[in-house]
Amino acid sequence: MKTNLSVRYRIPMLMAGFISLMCGMYIGLARLGWQLPISSAAQFALHGPLMVCGFLGTVICLERAVAIGERWAYLAPLASACAALLLITDAAPGAGAALAVIASAILVMVSIRIFLRQRELFTFTLLLAALCWGLGCVLWICGFNPAQVMPWWMGFLVITIVGERLELSRFLRPSLGSKLLFILALVLYFAGAIAASASAVPDFRLLAASLILMTVWLMRNDIVRHTIKQQGLTRYIAAALICGYAWLLAAGIIGISLPQLHAGSSYDAFSHAIFLGFVFSMIFGHAPIIFPAISKLKIPYHPSFYLPLLLLQASLLLRLSGDFLYAANLRKAGGVLHAVTIILFILVLAASVIRNKNKSM
Repeated sequence: MKTNLSVRYRIPMLMAGFISLMCGMYIGLARLGWQLPISSAAQFALHGPLMVCGFLGTVICLERAVAIGERWAYLAPLASACAALLLITDAAPGAGAALAVIASAILVMVSIRIFLRQRELFTFTLLLAALCWGLGCVLWICGFNPAQVMPWWMGFLVITIVGERLELSRFLRPSLGSKLLFILALVLYFAGAIAASASAVPDFRLLAASLILMTVWLMRNDIVRHTIKQQGLTRYIAAALICGYAWLLAAGIIGISLPQLHAGSSYDAFSHAIFLGFVFSMIFGHAPIIFPAISKLKIPYHPSFYLPLLLLQASLLLRLSGDFLYAANLRKAGGVLHAVTIILFILVLAASVIRNKNKSM
């Protein structure tokens, strides 16, 4: 029996996720060198947790809870939203980290439930992604350094997205060889993540190779090859996906070429090519579908959606130029443009909602 939670209870969790996003961006700008007030030096380390666990974790957990349609599943986004608020306020950071672990554990249980309902490769892939989040949270709470935690949180996001694209690829009926290639990419990713997190000075070559393999698989098997030829929202989503795949490939090339990533340069380029370039391109593309499912607010397509998508690519090119040229000012400018782009995207979506409401009056 379906016992889905009412929208009025979902919205506060979604809002907590967006507050986490804003605070994560603020701390990110401070980390880049902008003179912004920070209550304590410990908050500099919260940029990644707020973005991955607070914002993306909450949104993914909400999406999964809506899909399964059972109230207990909403304990996952509730836990991640509360974790974000505890981390932001600095009231009980240890409790916030523990709640992130709990949120990931509940998401694993939700993913197991979904897999048992539909025993397919894509549901198993989504389960693996949830396990990545959980393992990353455990490593984080145990005091591992960010470079050791990052492969698992990266896996949570990358494998979730790739798993969802795998689901859609069923319409093209991928061959057995294609599925085996996908499985090989997953195995390589986990092997690379284990190798990276097991060392105090991680080597990302194996993990980077898996990202290249995933990109090849996506470009050969994703329906984006067909949807880019259509119009409106469908074409916009396809354009966002192609941008994301380009950044995933770029990250793979960076990791292969410069396996010992250096803080402030190649590490920054590698991680943000994935977390911003790949992940946020996907968010920009899928937001008009995901957020209406959570909030029940219609977000009709408008050509203005392309503006923040293009600015996101420009901001990343600026930041990565600063990384490889060791130009701090370019990196700082890219960081500001990231924040402006994300805020602009939120405003563009809000304008779409308002236009739709005005039309229906």
